[in-house]
Amino acid sequence: MPDVPTNIPTPDPSLKNSNQPQKIYLKDYTPPVFSVNHIDLNIELFDGADKKHATVTANLDMTRNTAGDLVLFGRELQLESITLNGKTLSESDYQLDQESLTIVNAPDNCQITTVVTIVPQTNTSLEGLYQAGEGADKMFCTQCEPEGFRKITFYPDRPDVLATFTTRIEADKTYPTLLANGNLIDQGELAGDRHFAVWQDPTKKPSYLFACVMADLDVLTDQYVTSEGREVLLELYAKHENIEQCHVGMQALKDSMKWDEDNYGRAYDLDRYMIVAVSQFNMGAMENKGLNIFNTACVLSSPETTTDRRNFNVKAVIAHEYFHNWTGNRITCRDWFQLCLKEGFTVFRDQSFSESLHSPAVQRIDDVATLRAAQFPEDASPLAHPPRPDHFVEINNFYTATVYEKGAEIVRMIANTLGKDKFRQGTDEYFRRYDGQAVTVEDLLSALSVADPSIETFIDWYTQPGTPTLSGYFTVENNRLALSLSQQTRQVAGYPAPKALPIPVKMAIFNRATGELAKEDLVLLKDDSQSFEFDGLFAKADFDPVVSLLRDFSAPVQLNFNYSNDDLAFLMQYETNGFNRWQAAQLLVNRILLQNADTDAYITALKASLPALSETDPMLAARLLDMPSERELGSAIQTDYDPSQVRARHQAVKKAVAVELKDIWQSAYAKLPISAYEDTAEAMGVRAWRNVVLDMALLAGVSDAKHWAITQYQQASCMTERLGALNAAVAHGLPQKAEWLADFYQRFHHDALVMDLWFGVQANDSQASVADIFALTSHQDFDINTPNRVRAVLGGLLAQPTKIWTQQGVEQYLSMMQDLDKRNPLLASRLIQGLSNWNALVADKKSMVKQALILSQANMSSKNVKETLQSMLNNL
Repeated sequence: MPDVPTNIPTPDPSLKNSNQPQKIYLKDYTPPVFSVNHIDLNIELFDGADKKHATVTANLDMTRNTAGDLVLFGRELQLESITLNGKTLSESDYQLDQESLTIVNAPDNCQITTVVTIVPQTNTSLEGLYQAGEGADKMFCTQCEPEGFRKITFYPDRPDVLATFTTRIEADKTYPTLLANGNLIDQGELAGDRHFAVWQDPTKKPSYLFACVMADLDVLTDQYVTSEGREVLLELYAKHENIEQCHVGMQALKDSMKWDEDNYGRAYDLDRYMIVAVSQFNMGAMENKGLNIFNTACVLSSPETTTDRRNFNVKAVIAHEYFHNWTGNRITCRDWFQLCLKEGFTVFRDQSFSESLHSPAVQRIDDVATLRAAQFPEDASPLAHPPRPDHFVEINNFYTATVYEKGAEIVRMIANTLGKDKFRQGTDEYFRRYDGQAVTVEDLLSALSVADPSIETFIDWYTQPGTPTLSGYFTVENNRLALSLSQQTRQVAGYPAPKALPIPVKMAIFNRATGELAKEDLVLLKDDSQSFEFDGLFAKADFDPVVSLLRDFSAPVQLNFNYSNDDLAFLMQYETNGFNRWQAAQLLVNRILLQNADTDAYITALKASLPALSETDPMLAARLLDMPSERELGSAIQTDYDPSQVRARHQAVKKAVAVELKDIWQSAYAKLPISAYEDTAEAMGVRAWRNVVLDMALLAGVSDAKHWAITQYQQASCMTERLGALNAAVAHGLPQKAEWLADFYQRFHHDALVMDLWFGVQANDSQASVADIFALTSHQDFDINTPNRVRAVLGGLLAQPTKIWTQQGVEQYLSMMQDLDKRNPLLASRLIQGLSNWNALVADKKSMVKQALILSQANMSSKNVKETLQSMLNNL
């Protein structure tokens, strides 16, 4: 995926030496002065003892579109030579600075050839062409979204410049795998124990979709015949020892291709589709045309080493990147402000695909849990921004939950409003109208509006920041139920006053007396407040209405409805919509945790629901016990947030639930014997339920629970079971804790992805001190240049507010950010965003964190981190 300015004319010479980052505004967009018809790219990699660099020769065939200078973007490039229409240029013929190469008065038709030197071996930013891994694991690969291509060669590196590519790659034979986009048209051997490969991509693409790989990899191959009869060669590349972990990914790729044909009429358009697994990658994966680069965590899977959650994520991410072939590649973004155009639409598509793999209700729960844990806090923080920002300093900072997850929710609202058939009519029009073009959010809405012109009003969702609060109540008069709804969105500094948004509200009305569903509907709230009336409900004398709103989370809003505790308990038991059963439980447990409500109704509903539900849908039963994390609870508190108080309340409520349901845990675990591994929705549900029961039984003091944990660890059939037992041992301080951590390390220390789990378990240990967590960064297997490993440790610290919001926690965290700022600014910026809700803390902690953030500003150098800190400190 699941990444300077690319849209402005010639840089202002007066600003070229300024240390102040420039803000780029959507309103200033201008079309490219020159287009590129074709690029011939030659990359020669040298990685011997005497030479460690790459020479890149680029020949651009360019044509003028409008008046202006010819500007090629380039960063960290050593220019060796440049020719224009066969003439070698001298330094007086062009202007060169740290971000661009400018030629004044260039002819309308240009053949420009540049030769540059780059050093991928020292490129720790993981952008452009870089070295991933060391020693036997070393390989060279690219990451060009959004602006990494300018670290490879001089180019008009913007998404609205589309060209065909021919790429020649040359390297020592120690790197036998040479890959690039498109079709392999030539390969051969060279003197000096070197070889080359030439790839030609027949489809026009922006430079951010360029990719190449030089490595020693094994390959898993398969074939898919599209609905149009095209035979496609499928190839998954990985290190030799990992190739057997690629079968899940291969099947997911074939399933994705079939799903896209069935649901959107989209068939694959090239003869080859390649995926490469890379150990050091800032993102989950990248959709480069025909050659996807994947973080190993999102493509490798086996029962022994991969949890059910990550195994499922592999399928979802492979689907996401494949779906980008149409929603992102064939139709791309006009500029980077339109990032949500491709990402939001594609996330919605991969979520829909994932619903076909297991319970749609559980998939929706997972999607909304992610939204509430990541995007809602973002909207409530100083980093709040619209899904389509109107300005930025560093575009990498806007690969956010708001762009991705909220962007997907907007598409989902439109799809629900239109209905299945009309939505398909609108997407067919989108693909027909804009194939091969770089477009905007307005273009998407315009195409979808052929089915319903009112869809264009959803543009305000893309341009307005903040999470709306949906409030309401109902009244009954003359046997008519009137539902009153209203909306309100907080004013975000720097943006216009919020407007009323179109909010689709899926709803149902139940009879409390019988538990029966009486009515289902979808209403559209378009104004600040509206009333909706329903007749024909009171034919039965005993009709007692309970209204259930936002079924399947039909809009990304906070719900403030006048439910009583008994209403929510009723919905936990009788709602026929699985998502809303979970949502009722969440509303009730949040009320208990944040408003100190009593637990009686919640516990009674769990006792009534769990035994039967665990038999029919154990995954949903496990999710019904979800409690918001301490971090998520903290993000819901706007002022005077005291992490210690939240933690105490969280622990007390969880303990009370565990003790009150002790008999359920005792009987449930006995029905959950460990059996042979199966990769099915049913088996995943059983494993999820077993791990929840084990955790709650240990907390409740069930006498047999420690023995259950020992048996589960020793007899585990897969990583989900083994890690579940290990997590339980660490969380509850079992005597086996140290022994199992040592055993886990001994079993899996050669597998980097499993070691990420090992680091994460310890970083999440509630009994560990801040010093203990940071000590993990000194372990021999910790590598600060591997984003997965860094996130495993620091993610654990962020998940424990009582530790991160201390002077030691904040200062050591920011110290690591200073190191990362120099190595990998993109990763540093994203991790610093984990501190974005500092302004809600109690006064003494708030003051301490603010001072630490201000002091850290002076030690940061990248645009990425500077912009993030500026927003966190100023946009209050």
